[in-house]
Amino acid sequence: MTGNTFRASGSEGVSESIGFLLIFTLMIIGIGMVTLYGYPMLMKQQVSADEQIMEKNMIVLQNDIKSLAYKTVPYKETALKIGGGTLTVYNSQYASPASEITIYDDNAVTFVEAFKSGDLMYVSDSAETDISLQNGAVVKRQAMTSGSVMLAEPRWFYDGQTKTMVINLVNLTSQDMISREGIGTVQMALGETRFDKYDNPSLVPIYVDYDPDTEQDYSVAWDNYFLNTLGMTRESGTPGTGTTLTYQLPPTTTLVIKQYEVIIRSL
Repeated sequence: MTGNTFRASGSEGVSESIGFLLIFTLMIIGIGMVTLYGYPMLMKQQVSADEQIMEKNMIVLQNDIKSLAYKTVPYKETALKIGGGTLTVYNSQYASPASEITIYDDNAVTFVEAFKSGDLMYVSDSAETDISLQNGAVVKRQAMTSGSVMLAEPRWFYDGQTKTMVINLVNLTSQDMISREGIGTVQMALGETRFDKYDNPSLVPIYVDYDPDTEQDYSVAWDNYFLNTLGMTRESGTPGTGTTLTYQLPPTTTLVIKQYEVIIRSL
């Protein structure tokens, strides 16, 4: 009986070991499944949340620029969180990326030549998404793709009854190229302004050349805005290819061009 009892105790020990190994194996498999599928999903959700926050932040900064330019507020300061990427100021005077806008008529009279807007750009580390505040608009694009979308439009305006086109050009400048991650405070001030009005009673065709930056091409977003919102006609060029796009304004008897300099002092 003693021998039989000893063998029974040994069998129970083997059963407990097998049970422990099974439970341990299931735990390891569970951890592996969470690591393989769950963690990337959580990271993707975090990246998406960071991008959505930055989209809202950019629109807030756009409203600050509107206050500076159109309401003549001398100074604006906004605190924001920059998550999952970097916010950088690209001075329009000397730094790339910088798109250019030229405005002229059919008689070779140039109203604006090679206007550079500069950029306040957020670049996501994980998703390779760019969100840019440029020339009064908020635009977004996926890196390594030709497409882009305008999240918030600039303040350009065409009145079909009076045939008046109002173009507001916003120039972002800074003393240095500034970058920021984490928590930052964007300090902006209004610089020089310029107002020009041109009469065109004979309806001479007026054109806008949009020359995108080849590395940060947002021409698809601007093309949709020019065509669908302002009713322009594209004369030449293909959006998303880095080439210069030429547009003809709708019939315009009065052209108003306002230029604003917005100085970014710090991030």
